[in-house]
Amino acid sequence: MALAGTSTACLRRLNPLLFSAARRRPAWAPRRAPRRFCAAVAAEKDVFTSPEVSKSFDFANEERIYKWWESQGFFEPKLDHGGDPFVIPMPPPNVTGSLHMGHAMFVTLEDIMVRYFRMKGRPTLWIPGTDHAGIATQLVVEKMLAVEGIKRTDLTREEFTKKVWEWKEKYGGTITNQIRRLGASCDWSRERFTLDEQLSRAVVEAFVRLHDKGLIYQGSYLVNWSPNLQTAVSDLEVEYSEEPGNLYFIKYRVAGGTRDDFMTIATTRPETLFGDVAIAVNPEDERYTKYVGRLAIVPLTCGRHVPIIADRYVDPEFGTGVLKISPGHDHNDYHIARKLGLPILNVMNKDGTLNDVAGIYSGMDRFEARDKLWADLVETNLAVKKEPYTLRVPRSQRGGEIYNHWLTNIKDWCISRQLWWGHRIPVWYIVGKKCEEDYIVARTEGEALAKAQEKYGKSVEIYQDPDVLDTWFSSALWPFSTLGWPDVSRDDYKHFYPSTVLETGHDILFFWVARMVMMGIEFTGSVPFSYVYLHGLIRDSEGRKMSKTLGNVIDPLDTIKEYGTDALRFTLSLGTAGQDLNLSTERLTSNKAFTNKLWNAGKFLLQNMPDRSDATAWDVLLGNKFDTEASLAKLPLPECWVVTRLHELIDEVSTSYDKFFFGDAAREIYDFFWGDFADWYIEASKTRLYHSADSSASSTAQSVLLYVFENVLKLLHPFMPFVTEELWQAFPYREQALMVTPWPTTGLPKDLRSIKRFQNLQSLIRGIRNVRAEYTVEPAKRISASIVATADVLDYISKEKQVLALLSKLDVQNVNFMESAPDDANQSVHIVADEGLEAYLPLADMVDVSEEVKRLSKRLSKMQSEYDALVARLNSQNFVEKAPEEIVRGVREKASETEEKISLTKTRLAFLESTVSS
Repeated sequence: MALAGTSTACLRRLNPLLFSAARRRPAWAPRRAPRRFCAAVAAEKDVFTSPEVSKSFDFANEERIYKWWESQGFFEPKLDHGGDPFVIPMPPPNVTGSLHMGHAMFVTLEDIMVRYFRMKGRPTLWIPGTDHAGIATQLVVEKMLAVEGIKRTDLTREEFTKKVWEWKEKYGGTITNQIRRLGASCDWSRERFTLDEQLSRAVVEAFVRLHDKGLIYQGSYLVNWSPNLQTAVSDLEVEYSEEPGNLYFIKYRVAGGTRDDFMTIATTRPETLFGDVAIAVNPEDERYTKYVGRLAIVPLTCGRHVPIIADRYVDPEFGTGVLKISPGHDHNDYHIARKLGLPILNVMNKDGTLNDVAGIYSGMDRFEARDKLWADLVETNLAVKKEPYTLRVPRSQRGGEIYNHWLTNIKDWCISRQLWWGHRIPVWYIVGKKCEEDYIVARTEGEALAKAQEKYGKSVEIYQDPDVLDTWFSSALWPFSTLGWPDVSRDDYKHFYPSTVLETGHDILFFWVARMVMMGIEFTGSVPFSYVYLHGLIRDSEGRKMSKTLGNVIDPLDTIKEYGTDALRFTLSLGTAGQDLNLSTERLTSNKAFTNKLWNAGKFLLQNMPDRSDATAWDVLLGNKFDTEASLAKLPLPECWVVTRLHELIDEVSTSYDKFFFGDAAREIYDFFWGDFADWYIEASKTRLYHSADSSASSTAQSVLLYVFENVLKLLHPFMPFVTEELWQAFPYREQALMVTPWPTTGLPKDLRSIKRFQNLQSLIRGIRNVRAEYTVEPAKRISASIVATADVLDYISKEKQVLALLSKLDVQNVNFMESAPDDANQSVHIVADEGLEAYLPLADMVDVSEEVKRLSKRLSKMQSEYDALVARLNSQNFVEKAPEEIVRGVREKASETEEKISLTKTRLAFLESTVSS
């Protein structure tokens, strides 16, 4: 059975990552429900653990959190919310599958999308399911039976398929349970299997409709045959490999000619000559025009004659310019034969041996026959030469044999497979009649029998075609068969079709995506999704493809045990969209540390918040949203700065999410949380929480800490759902779970002046820290400082004296602000933090100057000796000429570095000596 080719021109816009249909969905903004206070429901059920009682996030809690989400119905779409649904059909993994990093990649990316749009308020549906994987599953069960000494052919079809269903019930849930472990928030109540009754009905309906329109037909067709698997293989289900082989040059004598009248052909598969039906040359090739219209004798066939024809398809520059036409074994030859009405000869049995057409070579394996045939050609003087040749051999991904590419031009698709596991082709034949003479296509056996009886009488007997459909046929219906098609009145079909995004790997763009588009347009009148997101491959740290042979495969479940699901998901999301990602333990370790950083930040906040029982205080904290310019303007500089940066972040991250730039979104959140919030604002807030007698300052800091942290958890939740939900639930008075909490509002007010002002404060602090490190000042030692600036800068810097002192480790009692340099400037280290902002740090506060002079003098002497030795080596002609180039280069670089250090040390030493003399 074959499916006639169909155009996919309706796929309209293309950028490097996304296909998009022309239609646009209307924007929708969630309504904010009135706030109410209640203890988190989950906490009462002992689902969550607080940072107050746990040193770090326990990865063992992830499964408990997941089960709670599912039990609350959070994964199901909420149509009562209104708005345009966001729908993703999960690419169904094979039911035989076990979780690998490719699965982890697609689950992570799709779950990021789903969680984001769910929080945006759209009814969200992610449809999970598995594919029956005809060839793969049948192979697994056959191997299992072989262990018991049973062959498939020892069983009836019904007995074998019963065994497969038993295997599926026992092991088929492995992959879906593992997908759950990754945090996939898909609607498991709608889980589908391609052999489910509903999906099987859709397959039959699709077949019947296509056949009725003349788009499915039965006929002879050149297919890719796998001798190992004993079935036809999809044109795309193969891979090319370059392998050493030979090019054989063979004489074909011209019938009725002299001994010198022959044509030489070159072939990589001489055993196929038994299937030759013609010899072709280019009509403009003058070497052979005299032979066109005559007959050639096929070697070793007892004198079988074939016509010599002219066809422009033949390239006179390739090989000898003579082409043997073997339409039973070459796609191009097959199309030439059909065009010219030539017969088709097949010389191969299904097991890869030669059949009776090969005469005395019948029954021989194709490779054995090749060697024997060449020896006989040599003996009969019909062999010209044999030379080494690199072959691009197409190998079945499953069995390891035959292939030719599909979509150079769309060709008819062979949809029948010679298997027992799969969707049986809904075709019945009449007992006593040849299959090609008459057949009946029907939705059920009863319908087929009724049609047969109407035509042949009540006594007619029928039997069903033994073949099954290519697995990709049912997969092509996946976006709408999972929603109830062909029953278009079903609510799911009406609400959720077409879907929004199809996320998949680029390697099955034509395998699956093009066919879904083709089927979607044919049966529903719509492209089945608006966007196609293509992810890259996961490679090892050196950029190599993961394989068992290289021993570089990283198991996702082992990774989760060691680093946690959140760290794995965050790592996988950081790649550039559409490109391959190099995965390393260093990256995983870094993002595990990020998880710990989040946890510790949550612990800090909880330890510095009002008592849980103080509902009034919590009411005030939770009520501060800083969503107006007036509320922002009232904040002190650090608070105003961090809230402004948060509001910028919300806009940036939301834009990245909307554009599917998840790597950008992840980096933006990471940088803000670790750099701005944890390293700067949390540290600055300690001056309000621990060193201030002003209760309002403390309350403001608490509100800002909570406001920023809550929003960071929201922004980060799609990437790291477990630790963010755990932290969210640790705070009292939660209205709902984090995963269904509304997304932060965009376009909130920003005070850009606070950004510049706080940057000045940061530059000043960094400058002081650098000097302390340069002079090896003891960490606990507090030093004095004079801050020199213009009046307007001093106004806002001096207000943050406590922050400056705490973060720079200054003696707060000896921090002075002035508009001109201090009297002891010549005995101080001078720092220029920014234009109009400087600092002077008295040397005497930091070091014992005389001891420091001695230390640096000794260090300078040692460095000078090292430098002189390096220069001496470089001045040695013997060393430069005879030593390896990389060694010489290394010595030059070391000499340059040492020279620079000497210069810096001399400058510092001169400065210290000048302060002593003054």
